[in-house]
Amino acid sequence: MDKIRFIIVGSGWRSLYYVRAAKALPETFELCAMYCRTEEKARKMAEEHRIRTTTSVAECMNCGADFAVIAVSKTVIAETGLEWMERGIPVLCETPAALDTETLARLWKAHEQGGRLAVAEQYRLYPAYSSLLGVIRLGLIGEPDCLNISLAHEYHGASLMRAMLGVAADTAFTVSAKTYLFPTAETLTRYEAYTDGRVADKKRTVAAFAFADGKVALYDFDSEQYRSPIRRNTLKLQGSRGEIIDDTVYYLDGANEPAASRLQIGTRPVERAYDNPNLRRVEEVTDAVFEGRSFYSPPFGLCGLSQDETAVAILMRRMAAYARGTDGEPYPLREALQDSYMAVLMRKADESGRQICSERQVWQA
Repeated sequence: MDKIRFIIVGSGWRSLYYVRAAKALPETFELCAMYCRTEEKARKMAEEHRIRTTTSVAECMNCGADFAVIAVSKTVIAETGLEWMERGIPVLCETPAALDTETLARLWKAHEQGGRLAVAEQYRLYPAYSSLLGVIRLGLIGEPDCLNISLAHEYHGASLMRAMLGVAADTAFTVSAKTYLFPTAETLTRYEAYTDGRVADKKRTVAAFAFADGKVALYDFDSEQYRSPIRRNTLKLQGSRGEIIDDTVYYLDGANEPAASRLQIGTRPVERAYDNPNLRRVEEVTDAVFEGRSFYSPPFGLCGLSQDETAVAILMRRMAAYARGTDGEPYPLREALQDSYMAVLMRKADESGRQICSERQVWQA
C-alpha cells in the first residue's frame, strides 16, 4: 500500500492519538493537515506538535487525503462526520457513533446510500484484547455464556462484551443499570498526576445485559478506571467447560481433566519525551503466547506505541484500504451502531430506574 494520507478534524485529546501514530510510523502515514475552528487554535497546535494545521475546509479537501479522522466533541461528532462525508471524503469517526437512536439511524442511511463512514472502535484491536479473543475462539471453555466485565466504559464495553460472548449485532437484549457514588482517591487525570491523597466522589455504573440467545453480561465500570493505579481492569468469562479470569484459562482437557494456562503478554517499557505522565512511559506489547502458540506480533514492528495507539494505527491502515476500495470496513458500522445503541439504553435504564428492552433497529440484519 502507498503511503496513507489523512486529515484530522478536531484538536482535542483523541486527535493526538492519530498524530502520535503518524509520527511513529512516517513511512506508513502522512498527516496532511489538522483542521481547527480558529486561527488561534491552529497556531497553538502547529507550534506544540509541529504539524500542519489549517482553518480552511478547501485546503483540507485539496490535499489528496484518503480519509478524514473526525475527532471532535461526542455531542457533535455524528453531524460533523456526515458533513465531511457529504463533501465526498471517506470518514473515520471517533467514538461514540452517536448519542441517540435517531442519529444512529441517520448514519446507517448515509451508509446505505454509499457513503464511506466508519467508526474508530479500537478496543477489539488492542494487542492484549485481540489476543484474548483469539484464545476464546479456541473453544477451551466451551460456548461462552456469562461475562463479568470491568474493562471499558459504555460503547467500548459493549463492543468487548459482545465480542467475548459471541453476540451478534442483531441480538435483542434487556438492560438494567444503576450508578453509585463512592469516595475515591484521585491519582491521575488525562493531564496530571495527584500525590496529595485528595478524595472525591466518583461514579461507578453497574449494569446487567440479558441477551435473547441466553447469554448474560454484567458490566461494572468506575469513572477512574482508565488511569487510576488503584482501580484494576478485570474480567471473568464462563462457559460450560471452564472460565477465563483476566489472562488465565481454567478448563477441562480432552480427557476431562482440569487444566490451567495463562495468556502471556510480553511488553517492553518505552520512555518518551512527553511531560504528560500518561504519555511519558508506555508498555509496548511485543508478543502474546498461549500454550506455545503465538496470538500477536507487532503489525508495524516495534515502534514505541501504546496499545491504544497501536489499535488506532491498525484502524487507519484498514480505513485506507476501505477508502481505496480494496477491502471492507475497518470495523463494521452495524457493530459500531449497536455498541452505541447499547450505551444509549444503558443510560436510559440508569436514569429511569427501569429495565429497558431493545427494539429492532434499521442497521440490524
